[in-house]
Amino acid sequence: MNTTRKPIKKSALMFMISIMTITLIFLVAVLIVSFVYFFRKNQEPTGVVMSTGEAIYTEDELNQLIMEKEEAAVEDVLAYIRESLQGGKSTVAVLRELYPNQTVLVADNRYHFFEMNENLAKNPYAKENFKVDENGVVEYNDGMTISKKGIDVSKFQGKINWSRVKADGVEYAFVRMGYRGYGSSGKLVTDETFEDNIKGATANGVDVGVYFFSQAVTEEEAIEEANYVLSAIEGYDVTYPIVIDIEEVTDSDARTAKLTKEEWTKNCIAFCETVKDAGYTPMIYGNLKTFFIMLDMEQLEKYDKWFAYYDTPVYFPYEFKIWQYTDKGSVDGISSDVDLNVGFFEPAN
Repeated sequence: MNTTRKPIKKSALMFMISIMTITLIFLVAVLIVSFVYFFRKNQEPTGVVMSTGEAIYTEDELNQLIMEKEEAAVEDVLAYIRESLQGGKSTVAVLRELYPNQTVLVADNRYHFFEMNENLAKNPYAKENFKVDENGVVEYNDGMTISKKGIDVSKFQGKINWSRVKADGVEYAFVRMGYRGYGSSGKLVTDETFEDNIKGATANGVDVGVYFFSQAVTEEEAIEEANYVLSAIEGYDVTYPIVIDIEEVTDSDARTAKLTKEEWTKNCIAFCETVKDAGYTPMIYGNLKTFFIMLDMEQLEKYDKWFAYYDTPVYFPYEFKIWQYTDKGSVDGISSDVDLNVGFFEPAN
């Protein structure tokens, strides 16, 4: 999603971390084999005879067979890692395949592993039902649930021809209403194309939601942001959610740099409840780091989620209503790249 900052490129440090991770996996595997071998070698033979149903082994012979299987399994894993990396897969992609029951992500120059939280609603969408057409547009259809094509826009898309956008199959758009500056002043700023975009979209039959890039450091500031948005949309037909955009600003001077997970979460709740009390649907936008590290998802379970992940298939174990799958999309009527979204939200009206 476009904000007031540029994305950070991967550094050489991340490459070093990737190499160190693979090295660590190898060393752990070697230690496991060594430990098993040492343990079994130093056991006193008991002379017990065991049967597998097809053959009879002494305990020592059976232990040897088990150790050989363990060694072979380790070799298979190491071979898989080597072949996957040589084939172009990233370290995190390999780790996600090796740990299918955990969510693996890279943040703050570390690899993080999260167990499944059984208190959260699970992702209900089957991966095989997501399809990518010849134009790179992702669609979902399982015979009952059919996705909607959406975009999100801000001043970075320039002047938009909304009639052409509608004709290109776009059913909804999230329009950036504004943002709070991440500097010390924390000034509230209205996106300079907000009015043109919300008027153009609604006039051409495109459902509209709005989002606000938050840098609130207190609940009071979060409520101020929500009221700022609510005031701006008065008189407009907003049928999609009002979204709080929660993303980390890595600038050392960012006013939110020292916020704790609990503080981020409380601010998020304050914004969402203010929106809800005004009769609109609140929604939270974020990426893996947002939802797993910055926010406490258990406290935010009742709010709809808009998840940003620029790869397929989508990698998120919990329920979401919107998936932003690229920031390099192309839509007729927009001259620049635009974010594309798969949507499952149904307006109440």
